[in-house]
Amino acid sequence: MKFCVFGAGRMGAIHAGNIAATDRATLGYIVDTNLERANTLANKYGAIASIDCKNVLADPSVNAVIIASATDTHADLIEASVRANKAIICEKPIDLSLERVRTCERAIAGFDKPVMIGFQRRFDTTHRAVRQAIEQGEIGAVESISITSRDPSPPPYEYIKTSGGQFFDQMIHDFDLALWMSGASGNAKVFAMGAALIDPVIGELGDTDSAHVLIELETGAFCKIECSRRSNYGYDQRVEVFGASGMVSSNNLHTSAIDRWTMRGTGIRSMLQPDFMKRYLPCYATELSVFIDAIENGTPIEPNFVAGRRALQLAEAAHQSKMSGLSVDVNLA
Repeated sequence: MKFCVFGAGRMGAIHAGNIAATDRATLGYIVDTNLERANTLANKYGAIASIDCKNVLADPSVNAVIIASATDTHADLIEASVRANKAIICEKPIDLSLERVRTCERAIAGFDKPVMIGFQRRFDTTHRAVRQAIEQGEIGAVESISITSRDPSPPPYEYIKTSGGQFFDQMIHDFDLALWMSGASGNAKVFAMGAALIDPVIGELGDTDSAHVLIELETGAFCKIECSRRSNYGYDQRVEVFGASGMVSSNNLHTSAIDRWTMRGTGIRSMLQPDFMKRYLPCYATELSVFIDAIENGTPIEPNFVAGRRALQLAEAAHQSKMSGLSVDVNLA
């Protein structure tokens, strides 16, 4: 099975490495607008570098593509890849415009190959254990979900200028987790608040670095999401799901499993993992394996395009709520 990776940046490099590491696939092409950067990555794995999307998609030996290029290219590349009959993994978000995403959804309707959206946190072993406990009825009907997501430090200002904002960039993973954990897919009510508490320059750029979102799901369950762009103790990632007969949680990973009890204090633990690479890097290999399984076996793919659209709907609703100070109703169907 031959892959093409669009984008030779950090995410493209992760995907290229995972393809090269498995005996179930080969890396055929790296496509990037910067040919020098594409060459550097392609040469590392014996692939071909290109700046020409059309020629690469026209290659009948390419079975699948991974879209890890700039966000504003995602929807166009999805549509082009569908026309070329290629299976697809696309990094989040599909686009920053919900209207553009809906247009893309209509354009690819009926396509019979996998289109996966890169919500890699679904493949984290602890998050999957929480989801499994819910599915098996261990905690009864879900009544509330609490998600904490704190990055170690804010991204560069240049990134913030084009990211779409905290709701669309950082928190979109948490919106997907909330829907995945709850199984909700109908109407929702969203209320959001956000501010630039960490760095006023982020506020001047029209973004927030601290945000809280409350979602009332169609089932009646509540979801609370708290995000920060700065956590001086490491990458803080926690999920708690409370149900009618119990609670299940996914907790942080630490740099060491050793705890200390001394005269300086008791239960002293090591720092959290420093960033998303350390916390979630194994998830990308699992994601690729699940994707290949779906291609080979014809099994339904998750997270699919609809999951990407629904997460963006919640991001858009959160943005509207923050701007208006009012709750916003969303139909996720």
